[in-house]
Amino acid sequence: MRVLSGIQPSGKLHIGNYFGAMRQHLQLQADNEAFYFIADYHALTSNPQPEAIRQRTLDVAMDYMTLGLDPEKTVFWRQSDVPQVTELTWLLSCVTPMGLLQRCTSFKDKVEQGLSPNHGLFAYPVLQAADILIFDSNVVPVGQDQKQHIEVTRDIAVKFNQMYGETLVLPDEHILKSVAVVPGIDGRKMSKSYDNTIEIFESEAGIKKKVMRIKTDSTPVEAPKNPDTCNAYALLKLVASPEELAHWRKRYLEGGMGYGEVKKRVVELLQEYFRPYRQKRQDLEKDPAYIEKVLTEGARRARAVAEKTLARVREVMGLGEVRNGK
Repeated sequence: MRVLSGIQPSGKLHIGNYFGAMRQHLQLQADNEAFYFIADYHALTSNPQPEAIRQRTLDVAMDYMTLGLDPEKTVFWRQSDVPQVTELTWLLSCVTPMGLLQRCTSFKDKVEQGLSPNHGLFAYPVLQAADILIFDSNVVPVGQDQKQHIEVTRDIAVKFNQMYGETLVLPDEHILKSVAVVPGIDGRKMSKSYDNTIEIFESEAGIKKKVMRIKTDSTPVEAPKNPDTCNAYALLKLVASPEELAHWRKRYLEGGMGYGEVKKRVVELLQEYFRPYRQKRQDLEKDPAYIEKVLTEGARRARAVAEKTLARVREVMGLGEVRNGK
């Protein structure tokens, strides 16, 4: 089964990225044909500086490879190194109803967050559909809040197939059911847009400083507390064993415990969890040529698949040379 996913190089990856998607991506590569890409075309919708997007792309690649991506098993590439996807985007744009794009909530959400609207931001669902469809993807792992992305892709593929015959593979969603929303230090969903993140590979001192700032309520130390509404406990659930989590839950419900105790334990567990990866990350930083080699080889493998799909699409749409009198 072919599994596909992409991640934007929009800044330093944080623990919300890891526990929300990356960890599951890395697990899925074991028993599937994994196609993972760094979505630098998508990142352009926010108009990043050229040097910033280059460095962020390199950082994302190093983070994935540090945390367990196997380039021998997984096709891993930079989106802009597979130009076939942009041609398919245009071809799909010519069959995509405007109403479908106008109903997409992500565009509205990003404009509300302050992004200046541009055509790329509005039409990105078509590029996203091309990303998925050009590789004949069977499954796309997403969180519950991203389900609409796959529904739009399927709608576009169905519309295309109705017009030109069964040409495109319809992908299925793989909802990452085990994923909880990871809260940021201000209590909202952890996101670079909110500037409330805890980066995966920031210094251990930096992790401690941010965790200790996590927003909690003003319940007195002696009073019982609700673990299910506590941001510190939500982070604890990501890294504590079931036995330890049960212990902390009991202490919450009994009272007599301050939130500072929980935060200190979160700091310890986060540092322990990512500490084994730090040396490998430092080694990869010293060898950017190796990262480029991996991405270049991944792009070569990805283009070979993309070209076959694009050839099918061009033929049914009547593009290219005339063959057999047709």
